[in-house]
Amino acid sequence: MSLDTQLSQAVTEGKLLEASLKNIQALLAGSSNPVYLASITELAEAGEWTELNDRFFTSLKFGTGGLRGRTIGKIATKAELGSGDPSQRPEFACVGTNAMNEYNISRATQGLVAYCHNYQKKSSLPGKPKLVLAHDTRHFATEFTNRFAKIATELGCDVFLFDGPRATPQMSFAVRDLHATAGVMLTASHNPAHDNGYKVNFADGAGIIEPHATGIITEVNAITSETYTPLPADEQGQLTILGAEADEIYLKRVETLMLQPQLLEKAKNLKIVFTALHGTGGVLVPRILKKLGFNFLTVPEQDIQDGRFPTVASPNPENAPTLAMAVALADKEGADIIIGTDPDCDRMGVGVRNPKGEIQLLTGNQIGALIGWYRIKTFFDLGILNAANKKHAVFIKTLVTTELQSTIAEAYDINVVNTLTGFKYISAKLEKYEQALPADIRAKYRTLSDAETRDARLKHSQFFVFGGEESYGYLGTDFTRDKDGNGAVVMFAEVAAYAASEGKSLIELLDEIYATYGYFLETGHSKTFEGAQGAAQIQKLADSYVNSPPSTFDGSPVIEVKDYSKGGHLDEEGDPIPAEKMLWVYLEDGRAFAVRPSGTEPKIKYYLYGKQIPQSGDPFTTEELAAAKQKVPASLKALWSAIEQDITARLS
Repeated sequence: MSLDTQLSQAVTEGKLLEASLKNIQALLAGSSNPVYLASITELAEAGEWTELNDRFFTSLKFGTGGLRGRTIGKIATKAELGSGDPSQRPEFACVGTNAMNEYNISRATQGLVAYCHNYQKKSSLPGKPKLVLAHDTRHFATEFTNRFAKIATELGCDVFLFDGPRATPQMSFAVRDLHATAGVMLTASHNPAHDNGYKVNFADGAGIIEPHATGIITEVNAITSETYTPLPADEQGQLTILGAEADEIYLKRVETLMLQPQLLEKAKNLKIVFTALHGTGGVLVPRILKKLGFNFLTVPEQDIQDGRFPTVASPNPENAPTLAMAVALADKEGADIIIGTDPDCDRMGVGVRNPKGEIQLLTGNQIGALIGWYRIKTFFDLGILNAANKKHAVFIKTLVTTELQSTIAEAYDINVVNTLTGFKYISAKLEKYEQALPADIRAKYRTLSDAETRDARLKHSQFFVFGGEESYGYLGTDFTRDKDGNGAVVMFAEVAAYAASEGKSLIELLDEIYATYGYFLETGHSKTFEGAQGAAQIQKLADSYVNSPPSTFDGSPVIEVKDYSKGGHLDEEGDPIPAEKMLWVYLEDGRAFAVRPSGTEPKIKYYLYGKQIPQSGDPFTTEELAAAKQKVPASLKALWSAIEQDITARLS
């Protein structure tokens, strides 16, 4: 029986989706790679229809976050394994239109290059488009990097490629420093080891938003083949390797995030354990900490760059098991805090020693509150912010990030702006503030020092004090336009040094913040639905909240439902908030929750919010804060139980 007949029969018998068949045919028509045909044939002959549906039920869509998918199938075929060692990784990437492989890398790069050429022409920019390319330590980074560089240069772009793994924020910085047209980061962030991705930042260094998002997506989705025709040799681009010199330029800017270096004189006993979790944080973070004078050590086993992430189940620094080795080393060495960054070093998780002597992990909201509070306070203490200019200072957070951060910023009477989830929206605000500067300053803006750009923004525009999102992403400057794990390590280490200089633990410092501004608690939950069937369930569930909004939860009436999917909402500056599949539910008793399908993982996410604020105007007493810490978590636990029951009902 031929493969075509076998596949068609499987569709007739309901084993293979019609969409899967069409995508299999499209892949085979658009490539002559023998591994593709061999893998599909092998899976069909073995009757692995679920695996084929997962790989082909859709084409990996190039969205505003780029591409992200599996490089290793749940079932690796013999053709994919090739001469590879199964304990390491297959020789060839996962075959499928819904996978990260050379086929989709080729499509994405051809489409991006086409858009960049059009952008150059429409903008009357001289020369060839410039593209910065970086990658983390994930599987197939070398193969995907080589494919990208070959395609982009042969199609007329100059490519600037880092000589090894680098962090996402350094890619963003390089785009700005080199005045590039765009940058690409090959990463799947903190996803499992079997994933990789393709993330695009545009000329401002930020993740793509409109109109570039739709323009690039349209070009990419129009490409159906991995084959292309190279331009004549004299029209092709050049490949430039970025190394130590580029690192030094970036490092000097990161060092400026330390506001009070003198704190270390009073915090000499502060000891830090850092882990890169086998990722790119190990490239520069140790150098930065050493240069600034921090007392630190690293987890040797996790210094090794390894796309298998062999010492952890998941390379996500927000998960306690992921930081277990750092905790063990901290206990052995008597360290005060642990810090971990994810594979592409744009996220940071931390643990701090509590009054019981145990390392306690902080949430992304707590980390952001500590850093944000410290930076606002310090800018005022140093006289950089004052009564005359404070309305030219801004704190930016995502809508789903804790209200505690807004409360702190508002207490200092500086501006607060809430954006959609996705650091590109925070970065878009930074570009807005840059463009509001006088033309003569804009022309030289990227060459100015941080102090010079800050003074210009405080006088003519808005000075970005700090920004972040609950998902462990933080930024304290605008010289890079993406969340920065390198910079976050510096900022958090300084907060720890400040606490130590005051003779306090970070837990005590956080409690002082709670006592002053109120006890805010957020819990995150998600439901995972994988594969073709799972995608349908996520869609059904998300749609149900819009079509049948809830009226009550856990005995409290719903007083407001905000649906962001239809647009029509404005932020604090009067700018439109783009439409996004996110819905907020506010309860009469002060609790709230938000629902949002993940854009990068097969999950639908739930964000729950509770709070208790001092009513007298005076800070909480120790007893009052302790009571709040009991009451608020119990109320959110009950709320999640009610939501879970509602989920079951909506999917039935």
